[in-house]
Amino acid sequence: MVLGLIPARYASTRLPGKPLVDLGGLSMIERVVRQAQQARLNRVVVATDDARILAHVRGFGGEAVLTRPDHPSGTDRLYEAFQQLGSPAEVRAIVNIQGDEPFVHPAQINALVDFFADERTAPDIATLVTPVRNEEELFSPHLPKVVLNQRQEALYFSRHPLPYQRGRAPAEWLAHHRYLRHLGLYAYRPAVLARLTQLPVSALEAAESLEQLRWLEAGYAIRCAETELDAFGIDTPEDVARARQRLATGG
Repeated sequence: MVLGLIPARYASTRLPGKPLVDLGGLSMIERVVRQAQQARLNRVVVATDDARILAHVRGFGGEAVLTRPDHPSGTDRLYEAFQQLGSPAEVRAIVNIQGDEPFVHPAQINALVDFFADERTAPDIATLVTPVRNEEELFSPHLPKVVLNQRQEALYFSRHPLPYQRGRAPAEWLAHHRYLRHLGLYAYRPAVLARLTQLPVSALEAAESLEQLRWLEAGYAIRCAETELDAFGIDTPEDVARARQRLATGG
């Protein structure tokens, strides 16, 4: 059994009540749930800190649990939700689906589900990467980059372009190397998720503000699947406007 969990907080500095924002007649969180339900997940549950989101999800027929409001990260909220569901032993993988990405594609979720088809070869943690397409993406600190080893495991994540190309101007980097950036969709073995929530903030995580560096520093391998499908996260009113335009034009 593969469980899909969607963390959804009400509080947001730039966009309060973000999960309930209307996008073409459906709330953002409903769109995420509907997309996740099309993937090869046995169960999809929203993990929220707010009774309004809880009632809304249950109102459109979705499943949701109410978690504590003071979790330091979505990973901690996920684990509490899993515990509230009774930590079912038949769950072999938990997929963490971002609650602010209404255009998440079922194929992206399935790429992670596939890693856990065989328990003998399943990774501890899996995530998605996609090619960097232009210079703006390459140098944006809001789009973390990742370098992989030959087993398709992450070596490092950074908000800075990786690798640095000695002897070449930054404007030439993309022409001479295939860069990858990280998409924030994760899958974990349940026992690994439990251990991740016990790890203290690491030095690299504090420097880059990237939680996955905590896991690498602790010695966990993160397997990566590559996708050509992009992510569309919503953080600001401007992002909402772009999403509505995308829906209006059938994108």
